[in-house]
Amino acid sequence: MKKRKNLIIIAAVVVVGIIALVIAKHGSRDATFKQDFHIEDVNAVTKVFLADKQNNQVLLERNQGTAGDTTWTVDGRYAASQPMIDLLLETLHEMRIRQQVNKNAVPQVVKLLSARAVKVEVYQRRWFINWFGGKFRLFPHEKLAVTYFVGHETQDMMACYMFRKGDKVPFIIHIPGFRGYLTPRFTADPMSWRSHEIVHWDVRHLESVELEIPASPEESFAIRRQGETFVMELTQGHKLVDGFDTARVAQMLSSFANLNFDEFASRVPNSNMDTSFNSAPRTILRITNTDGETREVKTYLKYANPEDSLAMPDTNLYEMFDVNRLYAIIDNKDSVLIQYFVFDNILQPASFFLNKDIRKGQLETAVSRP
Repeated sequence: MKKRKNLIIIAAVVVVGIIALVIAKHGSRDATFKQDFHIEDVNAVTKVFLADKQNNQVLLERNQGTAGDTTWTVDGRYAASQPMIDLLLETLHEMRIRQQVNKNAVPQVVKLLSARAVKVEVYQRRWFINWFGGKFRLFPHEKLAVTYFVGHETQDMMACYMFRKGDKVPFIIHIPGFRGYLTPRFTADPMSWRSHEIVHWDVRHLESVELEIPASPEESFAIRRQGETFVMELTQGHKLVDGFDTARVAQMLSSFANLNFDEFASRVPNSNMDTSFNSAPRTILRITNTDGETREVKTYLKYANPEDSLAMPDTNLYEMFDVNRLYAIIDNKDSVLIQYFVFDNILQPASFFLNKDIRKGQLETAVSRP
């Protein structure tokens, strides 16, 4: 009898345990829904198209459309920002359903999504024949995998509303453990996706660096490759310099291994840009690599308050410039903002690179030969 009683107790404990597990499983937020809202294989994503209600749209494409290639382009013309692309792919992979929109709130959420949502089309590389868990694949093609409509944030700012084409209702989407909502990661503004890289050339791939200073032509110079070393040449007279500071030149050349601008200047008021660009460039920088590719960066002083300069009787007296940033035009195409901190080793006059015993006023004495 005692043995039978013990068996009953054990069986009861087991049943209670099973019931508890079932309740816990069905009561958990993630288990309530089939978590297939995300993109499982982001490495197969070949293209993402985003469009919003303000007529902004952008096409992000993996180079050559091949899985595994990490470089992307924006609208087929510009290099994409790798951190932005990485964040987008991470978001597509990590986002999960937090909960379904309350039935009573569905009409209002759908209305807001219709008015404000960003449409996101995700394309992937697929195979007509895909056997043995992907070990045998034939006939690759690109296919629209899913279309999302990404909406506004929730009241707690920890998730956002999304609707997936084919679903009956919208969902509240988040990334578990992430504090914030995902809407900003799906911007349709093309400028937000473009790379800020100017050059990414290490010293081994540099052929020459030229700096022209229109206001002080005697300070203009060029650093040119000569075999495995570099020589310094004064632009005025094309004369080589013997006494230059090799440490400072080396530091300047190393800056081109990862040279970036701060942001695009497209949103700066036109009056600000016009005031600065009406004058001659402060400097003109040309960087050429060993493949013959050249990038040009023209810099312009940025006024701290451009309207003040217009009110002065003599604008030459105006010296209130932005002490942190300059305007720049890259390859006569893009107007951007650059930081003095980043370019401080680069935009220096020739005298800065001369040895300490050679004074600025004696540049001509540093010339060794014609």
